[in-house]
Amino acid sequence: MENPSSNSMEPQSSPDPDSKFNPKTPSKTNNNNSNNHLIPGFNSYHPSPSRSIYSDRFIPSRTSSNFALFGLPLSPSSSNTEDSSTNAYTSLLRTALFGPDSGNVVNPVTPEKNVRGNGRNLKRPNSNIFRYKTETRQRLDSLLPFGFDEQMPGVSTSPVKAPRKVPKSPYKVLDAPALQDDFYLNLVDWSSQNVLAVGLGSCVYLWHGSSGKVVKLCDLGIDDNVTSVGWAQRGTHLAVGTSNGKVQLWDASHCKRIRTMEGHRLRVGALAWSSSQLSSASRDKSILQRDIRAHEDYVSKLSGHKSEVCGLKWSPDSRELASGGNDNRLFVWNNHSTQPVLKYCEHTAAVKAIAWSPHLHGLLASGGGTTDRCIRFWNTTTNTPLSCMDTGSQVCNLVWSKNADELVSTHGYSQNQIILWRYPTMTKIATLTGHSYRVLYLAISPDGQMIVTGAGDETLRFWNVFPSPKSQNTESEIGASSLGRTQIR
Repeated sequence: MENPSSNSMEPQSSPDPDSKFNPKTPSKTNNNNSNNHLIPGFNSYHPSPSRSIYSDRFIPSRTSSNFALFGLPLSPSSSNTEDSSTNAYTSLLRTALFGPDSGNVVNPVTPEKNVRGNGRNLKRPNSNIFRYKTETRQRLDSLLPFGFDEQMPGVSTSPVKAPRKVPKSPYKVLDAPALQDDFYLNLVDWSSQNVLAVGLGSCVYLWHGSSGKVVKLCDLGIDDNVTSVGWAQRGTHLAVGTSNGKVQLWDASHCKRIRTMEGHRLRVGALAWSSSQLSSASRDKSILQRDIRAHEDYVSKLSGHKSEVCGLKWSPDSRELASGGNDNRLFVWNNHSTQPVLKYCEHTAAVKAIAWSPHLHGLLASGGGTTDRCIRFWNTTTNTPLSCMDTGSQVCNLVWSKNADELVSTHGYSQNQIILWRYPTMTKIATLTGHSYRVLYLAISPDGQMIVTGAGDETLRFWNVFPSPKSQNTESEIGASSLGRTQIR
């Protein structure tokens, strides 16, 4: 429902005629069990209790320290003027300085020793806080101000993780003349082979991320326009939806059209692949399931939406298909039914933005249009709504990170922003701006680190937003490509 003056439907928009078309360490506690050996065949070492073990290392001893030097009472009760919070702090500080048994020492006295000076013996207290000490046999965790099992309230042993920095500017900008400003279309997709497909007017162009080379794949002619593009999972074949209701299948490596499939009466605005199965969604309210190995144009028809279907995504396990439409509905289908098995009607505007989590089975995210502005999360396994976040702007696209529990949303009216979220808290990691029109198109790079966004301002912008996989230590081939602004055609 992208028209603010309308209460139920998304107006059908078309390209602006005035637009410019420019080309874990284990503890060291001794165990008296003779069966517990570090190395098979060797007996454990058990020192005699009457024998002191000296080390060649300097190990500080705090058990005979003079507490008065630090002004620390032996126990919290030694001072009646301190409140409970001060006592707790003093106890914690004493434990940190002198060890966990320091509270049990009664009137510790600093040992005296003879000091010879100027021909006479003098006795004075030892002013040294530390002295050489026999070998310490304590658990490593006992050296902490507080133990692992008795953690004081409000104190955390976890280190503070520095926030990840996300660049606020795109690392590359491509001019994309004639990129349509139409909410219902899906004109950008990024293949597993690092090739970006973009529909510009009646043509499809391929941008090779490794080389930056641009290739024109096809031209539909003056009587037809590209309304959607979708890469097969292997990244070698591209499906192209047209304004005439047809779906073309192209061999991208050879720039050769393999077949044309019919069945829709109106434009095909969304495409989704699942192995050899291709789903297409149309303005005629239907979804067609196609098997590209079969001779028939389609094998089944899914009916349920009351208006144009503009969002379409298969789950990672290829068992569920989610669809969103201009009827403000989000449906979930399976492989064995022509009717939706789950229906969600909470959105109050068109649902184009759909994304399945690659980390949690059955977790689905969806976004609503201008009069909704919300991102909602669903558990399709239990058929349960999870949470809702009002973003303040029309939600145009969603995509999950492949490497972390994060997702990106792109927006239209009225802020045209790109937001990086941390799930499930939905805290904002970064907000990116740069597009002057609605950010209608979104795709993620094959390595899961970069995204590309497209808008009616006829630009494609590349952003480095997601973290790299833990096993990846080298710079991304995509991110290493040259900066600057070039042209897609």
